Amino acid sequence: MADEMALLVADVFEAAGVLRRTGEGIAATQGQTQARWQLLSVVSDNPLTVPQAARRLGVARQGVQRVANDLVHEDLAVFHANPDHKGSPLLTLTGNGHRTLEAITARATRAHGVIAEGISPGELTAARDLLRRLIEQARRHQERGPVDEAP
Repeated sequence: MADEMALLVADVFEAAGVLRRTGEGIAATQGQTQARWQLLSVVSDNPLTVPQAARRLGVARQGVQRVANDLVHEDLAVFHANPDHKGSPLLTLTGNGHRTLEAITARATRAHGVIAEGISPGELTAARDLLRRLIEQARRHQERGPVDEAP
């Protein structure tokens, strides 16, 4: 079982790398990076502070701040006053930001269709279910702390 798990972990990392590079290519068609695409997406429905966006994305706040500043500089996003926290403004998309995100998302949807060719919706659902279970179990493991070494 442990060998199969190790092989699955290796496959997940490989898939993540291939999909990340694919995402970079998709974002580049609109002059963006995958990091910018992810931030555009995470604030597209509801304005968020940089720390909130960083938590949602599971990345460091400093990196998100840099990307947010770049998006604001390119008129893809804007900071608004936050009534709940004066020192942490809310990031929201501009019209340009929404249009850029829509273009990237449309291209990604087409790419996903090609990538998933020959894989049934049921297989995709089963794969997602398994990954979500593994993620949840890994989170519980993380909360318990390191595994004791065998004697």
